[in-house]
Amino acid sequence: MTAPALLPAVQPANPDLLPLLGRTPLARISTPLPHPHPGFWAKLECLGAGGMKARSAVAMLRGAHARGELHAGATVVESTSGTLGVGLAFAGQALGHPVILVGDAELEPSIRQLLRSYGARLELVDQPAAEGGWQAARLARLRELLDDRPGAYWPDQYNNPDNAAGYLSMAQELIGDLDHLDVLVCSVGTGGHSAGLVEPLRRRWPHLQVIGVDSVGSAIFGQPARPRLMRGLGSSIHPRNVAYPLFDEVHWVGPAEAVDSARRLAKGCFVSGGWSTGAVALVAAWAARTQAGAVVATVFPDGPHRYLGTVYDDDYCRAHGLEPANAALRPIEIPYPNAVEVSGWARCRTVVDPLEVRG
Repeated sequence: MTAPALLPAVQPANPDLLPLLGRTPLARISTPLPHPHPGFWAKLECLGAGGMKARSAVAMLRGAHARGELHAGATVVESTSGTLGVGLAFAGQALGHPVILVGDAELEPSIRQLLRSYGARLELVDQPAAEGGWQAARLARLRELLDDRPGAYWPDQYNNPDNAAGYLSMAQELIGDLDHLDVLVCSVGTGGHSAGLVEPLRRRWPHLQVIGVDSVGSAIFGQPARPRLMRGLGSSIHPRNVAYPLFDEVHWVGPAEAVDSARRLAKGCFVSGGWSTGAVALVAAWAARTQAGAVVATVFPDGPHRYLGTVYDDDYCRAHGLEPANAALRPIEIPYPNAVEVSGWARCRTVVDPLEVRG
């Protein structure tokens, strides 16, 4: 009997995938969130192959190729809370690189199965670090993996400028789809898509206002870091890709508000997503309502499917106090980022780099 053929040790490149990247539709959203509003535009990145972060993943690997940091067939190792992992799995298949992803014990079972199905190897850490939480624990494991694999490449999504460069195509798509834009609402995690969008959009519309959306419990904009239910939004560390001078204001959104918003979207206009989508939709609706006549746009980073056991699970939401009655209807305003530790939707019109303030 002939022995079964072994899978190739090297991931073969499939460049035919690359034309599937981007070119996502722009939807008009007018569902009350929770109040009526004139409507805003949402870029539906869930309908692009690999999701929103496939754009940055391909850009980071191509940039590393160009600089000679990533060689043909070399392994790519990265930390992820899920969304970038899907993007890197796409980029690894398209460009011919095995991918090892470092996640953590809070990574949803469905996204674990998906990442493995896409051919990525998944390493999970089981305890958050005392300082820096899950992100710091993932990065510590990532460095161990790199030490054991000479020639492996770490994109370092938090500090890699190619992360932002990957969103130039999205900016060009928005410019092609919109005659005018007054307000851009961006979720902030690694800082990549906000940094990549704002500069080209401001060259087109110099007076563009930019609102950052962070998670309650995130350290990015100067609030104290603490454990967070929301995944893919916020950070316990300070990514250097966050371009603080680009933001006119920041909103922190809590999980109850994000869940309420995401569920209202699902029921009211069929288009929805997870924590980040709920959070940016809430703030975009607020901007459209409070700035008469303004053209407002945002990006829905992913769809609802990985959140069926959290955002869209009634038992989960009850267990974590995420009922609609606990969702703020409007933001409180604080004068500067560390004036008070916020526990729900809050707004601040003073944006600073917390590391520079400390210095």
